[in-house]
Amino acid sequence: MEDVLGPDYEAIEIDLGTDAEGEVVATLVKRTGPGSSRRAVLYVHGFVDYFFQTHLADFYVERGYDFYALDLRKYGRSLRAHQTPNMIHSLTDYYAEIDEAVRIIREDHDVLLVNGHSTGGLITALWADRVRGQGLVQGLFLNSPFFDVNEAAWLRAVGTGLAGALRRRAPNAALPAALSSVYVTTIHRDFGGEWDFDLTLKPLKGFPVRAGWFAAIRRGQKRLHAGLAIDVPVLVMCSTKTVKAKKDGEGIDSSDIVLDVEHIAKWAVALGRHLTLVRVEGGVHDLVLSAKPARDEVFTELDRWLTGNL
Repeated sequence: MEDVLGPDYEAIEIDLGTDAEGEVVATLVKRTGPGSSRRAVLYVHGFVDYFFQTHLADFYVERGYDFYALDLRKYGRSLRAHQTPNMIHSLTDYYAEIDEAVRIIREDHDVLLVNGHSTGGLITALWADRVRGQGLVQGLFLNSPFFDVNEAAWLRAVGTGLAGALRRRAPNAALPAALSSVYVTTIHRDFGGEWDFDLTLKPLKGFPVRAGWFAAIRRGQKRLHAGLAIDVPVLVMCSTKTVKAKKDGEGIDSSDIVLDVEHIAKWAVALGRHLTLVRVEGGVHDLVLSAKPARDEVFTELDRWLTGNL
């Protein structure tokens, strides 16, 4: 069926059965180029997010890639009224929709790039490690991947311990870790930003951080920190700096105010042997939503990497 983004986009619902809350689905958004292509890209979004970055699809289509984006279960197009937004108990649960999306894509394509942003970067890195040797994916582009929590070491330890203690008996308990509204206000056009997106699907203050979700994130990060062996070329991009998310604070519109970019750079080497790391001056958390000079650099570097590796 036609997607909410208009006639150039098709939405394909993926049935994932049921869980404790009821029906579960994911949504694969598809946009093809004007001609036939054997190359495709699969985009996976971050936390409190969904696919709306049509200029990213334009970039890929202009270079001969058919574009697909996956709204994971309980996110964006896939969120249902009976569900706890974004809630998951294990990152491995997402493998079901990624596997099915890849199966659909590879019916008509020989070359697949997986593009993950933030939490999607962590999930797709773990997935790519899981399927190594199978030839399902030919490259990985991780945009500000969520490789660690942007807090002091002692706070990370306290949060991890609390989430671990609650994840079995009260997984839906909200942790005292509210997301800041500053990031969304710096990018949404209603608040002086450049971009338009649905504030019910990507709210100003996000959704509560649940104990079960956070415990799943920390287990996934621990697995990555122990070292992966992804067997395809990987491009990791992040900003050159992180600043605190304070309203009207200096640098909030030209830095990552969500993650610590030094964490990203530190853990990138744990992905595999064929790694490229690019730091983008003036980049925000979702690098493709940065101001034009930084955004142009992102696409220039990505284009160069695609040409050399895929």
